[in-house]
Amino acid sequence: MNEITSLIRLRLGAHDAHYAGELVDGAKMLQLFGDVATELLIRSDGDEGLFVAYDNVEFLAPVHAGDYIEARGRIVSMGKTSRKMAFEAHKVITAAHLAGQATAADVLAEPLRVCRASGTCVVPLACQRKSHP
Repeated sequence: MNEITSLIRLRLGAHDAHYAGELVDGAKMLQLFGDVATELLIRSDGDEGLFVAYDNVEFLAPVHAGDYIEARGRIVSMGKTSRKMAFEAHKVITAAHLAGQATAADVLAEPLRVCRASGTCVVPLACQRKSHP
């Protein structure tokens, strides 16, 4: 099986902040992983499929409004209808928080992993539009 991957990069805005200090809740990372999973299924099967369950989720660092996040995923194994996936989210740009410079931001020298997870999706046989070895 050729490795199938997906990448989404987006800026989190004030509307994503849920807690004091413009902190974004972890559910936003899971939403991004859901979008990555959908792309992975379209690439592998030609169908959006269904996300069944996460078997592991780890929140590793805080995310704030203004941060740029890259969410990545890959299919790690394929069954007849199931697709096991691994996901990671990295912060690549963060607000600088400089007094008097509300729009200042910094590109991180190294992306900071903020979340990782793994889970399973399914694509019913009747919905699979691509063949697999």
